[in-house]
Amino acid sequence: MTERLTLEGLTCLVTGASRGIGRAAALALSERGAQVVAMARSRDALEGLERECGARPLVADLADDTAIWAAIDELAESELGIPDVVVNAAGVFGIESCSSTSVDSFDEHLTINLRAPFLLTRAVLPKMLERKSGLVVNIGSVAGRKAFPGNGAYSASKYGLRGFHEVLLEEIRGTGVRASLIEPAATDTPLWDEINPDANPDLPNRVDMLTPDQVAEAVVFVVTRPGSVTLPYLAVERG
Repeated sequence: MTERLTLEGLTCLVTGASRGIGRAAALALSERGAQVVAMARSRDALEGLERECGARPLVADLADDTAIWAAIDELAESELGIPDVVVNAAGVFGIESCSSTSVDSFDEHLTINLRAPFLLTRAVLPKMLERKSGLVVNIGSVAGRKAFPGNGAYSASKYGLRGFHEVLLEEIRGTGVRASLIEPAATDTPLWDEINPDANPDLPNRVDMLTPDQVAEAVVFVVTRPGSVTLPYLAVERG
């Protein structure tokens, strides 16, 4: 049993595809031959990605439940149908102490980092179970299994994602549907722009972080495993 050398014939839905890990994953999967459906809020960014790699734009705000369901319905009714692979890569991140984190910030982290992956999984899972195939790839974080100061809201969302993922694994065991949780260490994405970690000695310098392309290669690794192989968890660190 060897890896899939090409992803031709597979449809891969990638969220957060306008930037960072999502964009890198969309490009990497497309390079392997997959038909990528790129989901994000920015139509301009998605149209640019379409020109670059042929990814089909699917505009939706992941903070809007109705928009998510409408987008999946639109995809399901198209010639592509429910995707073979879903990569939940969209995310928000901020550093705030528990004593200063606002309720709005906490809610935003849970909405984008946890509720949206749940909704997308919920929307595609019945069809995946019916056809006995499919793969859900959740992009978690090292902060979903290790505590860091200032990560109260972020860790709550990522620990929650890990908990949801673990239950999902138990429920889909033996069905032909698979799920993987990729947990990268700090990754140099635009989420760090407003934080400027290089100016904070308690944070890693951006040059020492993983790159989105490196995390995207982990996504490709998971997606190219044979259908009989499941990678429940994959921690990614810089060597």
